[in-house]
Amino acid sequence: VASALVKDRGRKAWIPLGGLDHFPLGETRLASYRNPFTTPWDGVTADVPCWVRRKAAGDFQVFAINCAHLGCPVRWFPESGLFMCPCHGGVYYEDGSHASGPPPRGLFEYEYRIKKGALLVKGGEIPTLSESV
Repeated sequence: VASALVKDRGRKAWIPLGGLDHFPLGETRLASYRNPFTTPWDGVTADVPCWVRRKAAGDFQVFAINCAHLGCPVRWFPESGLFMCPCHGGVYYEDGSHASGPPPRGLFEYEYRIKKGALLVKGGEIPTLSESV
């Protein structure tokens, strides 16, 4: 069983986040998708939240919810146009770049594509502290 899990680590899949109309122009919204490479015991931990920012008609950014410092979930504050981490004070600009605090880089950004009026994210990617934007 362990060898089967190791083989799956390199796999990725395109997963729909929703129709384009779910993501209004100029807004950042929370979305989620189900990790396509789950095991029966994963339960709700296989649900992966992400932040979706629609910059223009076909131009998006999809960010991991995890702070680049130690992985705490960041929150979006539309009033200030900032993502903020409640754990150690990490702050990110609306484009995901590092603004202040201990994070060594910006938020992890998922690959995305648009297909048949839906926004898809490349699932199976794991945001790690060692990856740079």
